[in-house]
Amino acid sequence: MDFEIIGEIRDIETLAQGRGIHELPRLRRKYGPAYWRKLKGIARIRLSTGQIRVAEIHWYEAHGKGKKEFKRKRYLD
Repeated sequence: MDFEIIGEIRDIETLAQGRGIHELPRLRRKYGPAYWRKLKGIARIRLSTGQIRVAEIHWYEAHGKGKKEFKRKRYLD
């Protein structure tokens, strides 16, 4: 990950769940079977350069597996 999340993630929304996730077979192979959801939210992040920005982030989450594979989608500041 080329960034670190600072503080809480806010305005969390579900983008897809269960069979609606395109990456579902890969997630199950890598992390195991579970009911996966793809989520998005807004968070302050610290980039590898040390700069702090507000960005929209996406990630996958499943009960018992936690949050996996954070991706920075766009800057909001």
